[in-house]
Amino acid sequence: MADNNQDIQKQINEMNEKLDTVLHHVNQQRLKSEMVDDFLADASIITKDAWDSTVKELDDQGVELNVDDIKHLSVKLMKNIGNFTQMVELFESFTDLAKDAGPITKEVGIDTVKKLHEFEQKGYFEFFRELTGVMDKIVENYSPEDIRTLANNMGTILEIVRGLTQPEMLNAVNNAVSVYKDMDKENIEEYSLWKTFRTMNSKEMKKGMGFLMTFMKQLSKEQEQNQNHKL
Repeated sequence: MADNNQDIQKQINEMNEKLDTVLHHVNQQRLKSEMVDDFLADASIITKDAWDSTVKELDDQGVELNVDDIKHLSVKLMKNIGNFTQMVELFESFTDLAKDAGPITKEVGIDTVKKLHEFEQKGYFEFFRELTGVMDKIVENYSPEDIRTLANNMGTILEIVRGLTQPEMLNAVNNAVSVYKDMDKENIEEYSLWKTFRTMNSKEMKKGMGFLMTFMKQLSKEQEQNQNHKL
């Protein structure tokens, strides 16, 4: 009989423990429910105040809200969530690219500054400034018609330049310049007619006159051929 009473008391104790657990759980749920209710109440008040403030501000600004427009905008936003996501991903990719390219861009900038400094030290900028002055002089002293004429005759000019840059022509010009430079221009000897005739009979003068006559004949022949070609 004593054993039965002990078993019953044990079962009663276990039931009391379980009941305490249940009551504790119920009490926790009640507290949570009260917290949620309080939060919803506070949120409702805040939302209402924010809505009233927004409506008043819009009314003061003369803005009328159209519920249909808001619904249409909401639907548009819902439909384009994927596009917004892609745009954000693209922005993130661009940001990552900018971070990766930052050191490279910085290095390129440093190299560019160094190269510009090198050009300045060599005088490139000064050269271009002077070249701009030359262009200004050309614009001031020559008309567009002069430039067109120069362009039309550029082929002939280049042929002349090419001929002048041949080694034999350069040597001839250099010899002429050297002779002119070495002449004593302050003490040039006077020649009478008789001395001139005697000098012309010399071998050097005969050769010079032969060169001059041959040059003139060849020049006349070349001009005649050019005229026939134009005809």
